[in-house]
Amino acid sequence: MTRFADDLALAHVLADSADSISMARFRALDLTVTAKPDLTPVSDADTAVEKAIRSTLSRTRPRDGMIGEEFGHSVAAAGLSQRQWVIDPIDGTKNFVRGVPVWATLIALMEGSEVVVGLVSAPALGRRWWAAKGLGAYAGRHQAAATAIRVSGVSRLADASFCYSSLTGWEQAEKLDGMLDIMRRTWRSRAYGDFYGYMLLAEGALDIMVEPELSLWDVAALIPIVTEAGGTFTDLAGREGPGNGSAIATNGPLHADILDILGS
Repeated sequence: MTRFADDLALAHVLADSADSISMARFRALDLTVTAKPDLTPVSDADTAVEKAIRSTLSRTRPRDGMIGEEFGHSVAAAGLSQRQWVIDPIDGTKNFVRGVPVWATLIALMEGSEVVVGLVSAPALGRRWWAAKGLGAYAGRHQAAATAIRVSGVSRLADASFCYSSLTGWEQAEKLDGMLDIMRRTWRSRAYGDFYGYMLLAEGALDIMVEPELSLWDVAALIPIVTEAGGTFTDLAGREGPGNGSAIATNGPLHADILDILGS
């Protein structure tokens, strides 16, 4: 047991509540979808899940801060706590509203600038992934059916399975040539997108996952799962931490190669 075991247990409780709400709205004929100012979609499930998580946290962790995709930042009581919960109620909303089952609730706990707990729950896939600092990374249908997970040992790009979110963002970041170079040099490339590529990486099913643009709530929960599974997680400049706006996640041995190609 680590000192974050209770927080991880709470994250599972939060995820259980989120799953019951989101699954009830998944493929619902009366699902309401609106557009944010940036034209990305938000459904009534997104807002309902985040409200439920915030309500539970306000009762169980009143001294902790919260930040979520839909309702922004809530300061910790008296502003004394360095702990902050980071919530993405539905990562993969575009999949959710189209009936594609690859979406998840992302829940993370930060102490200062470090993410110490991460949980990803994808109820339509019947799978959940979680980790806490010093506790390792696990996956299963729920906490009582857990299997330890570990990244792969692939050490050559020619043998690697490469994953990305889309090519459009890389073109906008003026790094499309680098992406195409990686695709040519790796054994296989697929665009699974959102949380899913990172979880497959943590399980050892693929070896590299990259994204050019991310918000804190998109990435915070993913970091401890990848790193506790033995992987490496940085931004395009090689900096660790969740707030840098981009991601290179690998099994470790391949990280320097990807940084050389995309970080230049």
